[in-house]
Amino acid sequence: MKTPAPGRACGIMLVLLSLATLQTLRAQKNDIDIYSLTVDSRVSSRFAHTVVTSRVVNKASTLQEVTFQMELPKKAFITNFSMNIDGVTYPGNIKEKAAAQEQYSAAVERGESAGLVKATGRKTERFQVSVSVAPAAKITFELVYEELLVRHLGAYELLLKVQPQQLVKHLQMDIYIFEPQGISFLETESTFMTNELAEALTTSQNKTKAHVRFKPMPSQQQKSPEQQQDTVLDGNFIVRYDVDRTLSGGSIQIENGYFVHYFAPEHLATIPKNVIFVIDKSGSMSGRKIQQTREALIKILGDLGPRDQFNLISFSGEATPWKPQLVAASAENMNEAKSYATAIQAQGGTNINDAILMAVQLLERANREELLPAGSVTLIILLTDGDPTVGETNPSKIQKNVQEAIDGQHSLFCLGFGFDVSYAFLEKLALDNGGLARRIYEDSDSALQLQDFYQEVANPLMTSVAFEYPSNTVEAVTQDAFRLFFKGSELVVAGKLRDQSPDVFSAKVRGQLHMENITFVTESRVAEQEEAFWSPRYIFHSFMERLWAYLTIQQLLEQIVSTLDAEKQALEARALNLSLSYSFVTPLTSMVITKPEGQEQSQVAEKPVENENRHRNVHSGHTLFRYHSVGGKASRVSGGSSADPVFSKRRGWRGQGPPGPLNPPHLPYPPHRTPWRPTPPDVMSRLSATSFLDEHDMDLRIKETTTASPHPAPIQPPSVILLLPGQSVDRLCVDLKRSQGPTNLLSDPGQGIEVTGHYETEKAHFSWIEVTFKKPQLQVRASPEHVVVTRNRRSSAYKWKKTLYSVMPGLKMTMDKAGLLLLSSPDRVTIGLLSWDGPGAGLRLLLRDTDRFSSHVSGTLGQFYQDVLWEPLAAAGDSKRTLRVQGHDHSATRELKLDYQEGPPGTEISCWSVEL
Repeated sequence: MKTPAPGRACGIMLVLLSLATLQTLRAQKNDIDIYSLTVDSRVSSRFAHTVVTSRVVNKASTLQEVTFQMELPKKAFITNFSMNIDGVTYPGNIKEKAAAQEQYSAAVERGESAGLVKATGRKTERFQVSVSVAPAAKITFELVYEELLVRHLGAYELLLKVQPQQLVKHLQMDIYIFEPQGISFLETESTFMTNELAEALTTSQNKTKAHVRFKPMPSQQQKSPEQQQDTVLDGNFIVRYDVDRTLSGGSIQIENGYFVHYFAPEHLATIPKNVIFVIDKSGSMSGRKIQQTREALIKILGDLGPRDQFNLISFSGEATPWKPQLVAASAENMNEAKSYATAIQAQGGTNINDAILMAVQLLERANREELLPAGSVTLIILLTDGDPTVGETNPSKIQKNVQEAIDGQHSLFCLGFGFDVSYAFLEKLALDNGGLARRIYEDSDSALQLQDFYQEVANPLMTSVAFEYPSNTVEAVTQDAFRLFFKGSELVVAGKLRDQSPDVFSAKVRGQLHMENITFVTESRVAEQEEAFWSPRYIFHSFMERLWAYLTIQQLLEQIVSTLDAEKQALEARALNLSLSYSFVTPLTSMVITKPEGQEQSQVAEKPVENENRHRNVHSGHTLFRYHSVGGKASRVSGGSSADPVFSKRRGWRGQGPPGPLNPPHLPYPPHRTPWRPTPPDVMSRLSATSFLDEHDMDLRIKETTTASPHPAPIQPPSVILLLPGQSVDRLCVDLKRSQGPTNLLSDPGQGIEVTGHYETEKAHFSWIEVTFKKPQLQVRASPEHVVVTRNRRSSAYKWKKTLYSVMPGLKMTMDKAGLLLLSSPDRVTIGLLSWDGPGAGLRLLLRDTDRFSSHVSGTLGQFYQDVLWEPLAAAGDSKRTLRVQGHDHSATRELKLDYQEGPPGTEISCWSVEL
C-alpha cells in the first residue's frame, strides 16, 4: 500500500463523534461514477463492527470535487477513515481534540477555506469529507465504526442508512450476526424497499448465526422506467433481533482474555411503582406541543398497573398538584386524571425548581405516612420544553436543590421537548438522580415518542442490582451496580480476566424483587467460551476487548456529566487515553486526515452533542446535490426534489373464485365499469367565476349553469368492498349507515386476527382502523394522519405514501407510495389499509385471500364469511334481491359504486349493495 510522501500532504481535521449509517457521495452524475459500494457489518455478541467501502471514478475531463458523506448511529464511534487515490493512501489519525483544533484554527487564520460540518437527526449523525480528483482518477473511501447494540423494549437494532444518490453497478450489504445464546427472532425493515428490490434481499439463519444480504442489480435500483438514472435507494435499512435467555443469572461470554456479562432475566414480576408526572404548561408549550402532551398522558395513564400509585403536577409560573397526595391507579381515578389532563392549558412562565421539589415533597410525605407500598419503586418524570424563567433560574442551583431533596431515594427522568431547552441541564439533572434524559423531537409522532419512553420505565423488575466476581480473577470491571432494571432492557458488565484465572468463571448478581431479596449465580467455562468465538466469518477477532473499551468510555463520559469539577479532569484523562489507545473518535478526540498536495482547505466535523442543537430545526430529508467543476468556468448547484412520484399504476386487487378476474386484459374496462372522472375544468371554471358576485347573484348564476350544463354528482365508494370467494356474487358493497362507535369489524381466533374501527357516517369514512395479530404480537392502528405499529410495547409511526417493507416471523408489512398498506402471510387473510384520496377521501379497508378465514370468523364484516345464502332473483335484470346471513335477511340492491381497491381515481362498478 502506498502512502503519501512526507511534506506532500497537508492535514485536514475532522472532529467526529458518535456517527453511523450508510450514505455515500454527492457528485455530478455521469461525471463522478460510484461503481462499487459495499457494507460489511459483523455483530458479535451485540458488538457491531461496520466497514463501508465506496469506489469512485472521475469520468470528466476536468478536475472534480467528490464528497463522501455518511450518516451513522449516534452511539457509534468511528475507528478509521481512509482515502486511496490512484494507489496512494491518505489515512486518518486519531488525535486529542485540543491538538486537532489548534491545527484547524491555524488553517483558518491562514485564510484557507474552512467548512464546519455537523448535523444530527434523531438516531444518526453525519460525517462528510471532500477531495478533488483528477480526470480518470479512481478513489476508494473506507469508513469503519463500532457500537454496542443496546436492548430496547425487547430487541436489539442495527441501523444502516442507504443513500447512494445514483445507480451503483456493484452494491452489496452483508450483515453477519453471531449470538452464542441463540437468536430468538430476527426481522428486517426498510423505508425504500419495493417488491422488485425485495428479490435482492436474502436472509439465512440457524440457532446462533444469521446472515442478511442485500445485493440489487442496477435495473432493480431504478426509481421508475421513466427515471432510469435515478435510484430508489434512499432511506433506512434496519435489522432487529433478540436472543434466547435460559439462564436466569445471565450469559457470561469470554474472548481473548476479556469477558462480558449480559443480564436480562425473564419471567420476573413487575414491581409496583409510585410515579409523579411533572408537566410543563408554560406559554411556549401552546399549540401542538400541549395537544400531543395531553394525548400521550391519556395513553400513559391507561397503561398504569392496578398496583401502581400516581399523581400529576402541572406547572408554569407556579406548580399545581392534581391531588394533594398520590392515589391508586383505579379505573375511577384514571378517568378523572384523564379529564384533568385533557383540560391542561398552556400559559405563563417556567418554574422547574418548584415543580420538581413539590414532586419530591409528595413522595416524602407519602413515605412518612407509610402510604407507599412496601418494596415499591418511586419515579418522577419531568417534561419541559424550555429553560427555567420563574423562581430559581440558575441551572446549577436547581440541580443542587433537586439532588439534595431526592438524596438518592427516587429516580428522576427528564424529557426535553424540542430544541429550546438546555439538554445538558436536563441530562445532569437526571444522571445526578439515578435516571436518564431523552429529547422529544417536535413532529407528528411526538406523543408516540413520549409513550415509547414511558414504556421503557413502566415495568421495573429489580432494584439495587449488584454484580459480584471473585476479586482475584478480574480487573478493570465496568459499572457493576445499578439502581433499577426494567423489563425489555439489559444490564451489561465487562472486564479483564487476570492471567491466573480459573477454568470456570463464576459470578453472582444480587438484587431486590418486590418483596424479597434475590441472588442469581451463573458460571462459564473459559475454554469453551474462547472456542465459541473462533469462527472468523462471523466475528472480527479481539472484539471483546474493544467492547470493553467502548463500554468503559461511554460510562466515563456519563460520569463526566454528573461529577464534580474536581473529579472531571481524572475521568477525562482516562477516557481520552482509552480513546487514543483504541482509535475511537469520541467527544475528546478528533480524526486528522491527510489530503493530496495542493488541497490546503481544512474541514472540521465536530461530533455533535445534544445541547449544541438548540434553536436548530433538524430535518431528515434529502441532502442537496452540489456539483463543482474545479478549475473550470462554471460551478452549479441543483437541488434534488423530495416530492414522491405518484405511481401511475399499481397491482390491483382481484376477485377470487369462479368469477375470475374483474378486469380482463383484453378489455380496457369491464362491463358496467368506467373510470371515475372529476368535475370537468370548464364547469369548475364557470362555478368559480361567481366568486365576485353577491349571494343572490351567485344563486342565480349557479342555477343557470346547472340548467345549461347538468353534471351529476360523482359516484361514491361504499364503506367497504368485500370479496366473497366461492359465492355466486364475487363481491359485495357494504355501506355502514348507523354510527355505532368503535366496532368489531372482523374477529377470527383461528387466524389470530382482529380488526376494529370507527366509521363516521357523516364523513363516510373510517376515522381509525386497528388490526391486531396474536402471532407475532403486533398491533397496527391507522388514522388519516399516519400508521402506528406497536410490537413488544415499542411503537413506530409511519407516514402515508412513504415506502415501507418489513419482514418479521410470520408476517410481512408493506406500504407503497400510493398509500396502500398490506399485512400478509402465506397462510393468512391479507388485510389492506388504504389512504384514499378520491371521492369520500379517508381510510379504506381491503381484504384479500378471504378463502383463508376460519369457520370461527365473526364481526360486522366477518359475518359475511359465515353461512351466506343469496336468494334467487325474482326476474332477470331485477335490481333487488335478498341476502341471508346467519339466519338474518338483508336487502341487497344493484347499484353503481366507485371501486377504491386499485387506488385513485377509482373505477365505477356495478355491485350488489347492502346497508348495515
